[in-house]
Amino acid sequence: MEARRSRNQHHNLSSSSSSSSSTSYTQKKPSNVTRHQSKFSSSARSHSNAARVPFNNAQEDAADADPQSFSDFNPLVGTCPYMCPERERIQRENLRDLAVFERLHGNPAKSSPSLAVKKFCRTISTKYIQPFDMRPLNVLEDTLNYLMSLLESKEHPFEVVHDFISDRTRSIRQDLTMQNIVNKKAIYMYEQMVKFHVISHHKLWHSMSDPNIASMHHLNLEQLTKTLASLFNLYEANRNSTYVHENEAEFCSLHVLLHLDSSSKPTVEPLSLWFCCVPALVLKSKEMQFARRILRSFRLGNYKEFFRTTASQASYLQYCVMEPYINEVRALAISCINFGGYKLHPYPLFNLSKLLMIEESDLESFCNSCGLKTCTDESGNKLLPTKQTTFSHPKGGFQHYSFLGLQEYESKF
Repeated sequence: MEARRSRNQHHNLSSSSSSSSSTSYTQKKPSNVTRHQSKFSSSARSHSNAARVPFNNAQEDAADADPQSFSDFNPLVGTCPYMCPERERIQRENLRDLAVFERLHGNPAKSSPSLAVKKFCRTISTKYIQPFDMRPLNVLEDTLNYLMSLLESKEHPFEVVHDFISDRTRSIRQDLTMQNIVNKKAIYMYEQMVKFHVISHHKLWHSMSDPNIASMHHLNLEQLTKTLASLFNLYEANRNSTYVHENEAEFCSLHVLLHLDSSSKPTVEPLSLWFCCVPALVLKSKEMQFARRILRSFRLGNYKEFFRTTASQASYLQYCVMEPYINEVRALAISCINFGGYKLHPYPLFNLSKLLMIEESDLESFCNSCGLKTCTDESGNKLLPTKQTTFSHPKGGFQHYSFLGLQEYESKF
């Protein structure tokens, strides 16, 4: 056991990311909880009974700590005024354990309070926790704003940016949890962190051919799922009988859209059971109606409805989650048209491109990648001959193709 603890500590002091998945723990709520904290706990229990992710499982961010470490532990009130506690910064300087964003003038052994950001720590014991090691809410807000500003950085590859922000936002969630901060400011912070993981979900997907990035994409999906679960419980902790949070419907819709991939299970409970726990006002929202329509058309193979609905209603974050599945639906549509069409009546690519929301030149390339040949008629129009027997999905996956009408979303990537 001691050897394992030593290996974990060594891992946390290395310069590599701490983005591996967490180990759940059970936290006993302190007796002197506030009204919000008590409400938070009770909502978690109700969600657990209804197969929604419970608080104790969703809040794995609190250090992956020893399950007994918080048993009789009153929540701390942090006093650290910096993004990184001073003693951690000095220790990591001595160990030359500084990320590229934390190095003062590029020096791997020197940082500053304006650059160093507290790392996520998997193993935490209350015996070593002091208020000056914990950042209060206002410092956590400033830290998150700083990290989000790095998201636009072009100086380093996105996977480097993602690796740093993912670890440091996980540390923010850890500090929020250990201080039992469950107010509306915490909701806003969790929404920002979910946005980060959604954007990463899309950007990392474009480089999935690299095994290292594919692994990073998988870990990011895990953290996205956990952060969403925590956010849903925060919504419940701050809810009254008639109130729906401003962005709640859109973030619930993201949870639904993550179920487009039937081979993965974002949560352990069935989606139909999860719907039973969603407030009626959220279920009736246009964001949730959109997500349910997309999921239904995807599973039924109704590609016309899928593309029509996406083009007219998808938000930026919804598109980020959906984009990896768009080419899959395009391939399904082409397969149906190829096998169901008349051999003597080739399908015009111009018409097909409008249906599949793709440029005509890109559509020709897409058909070729699926093993289908195209031809040109006497007027110079491109056509897709049907009844071809060579249709197949490309072994290396589909390349990226734009979605007509949503190019302004793609310009953000």
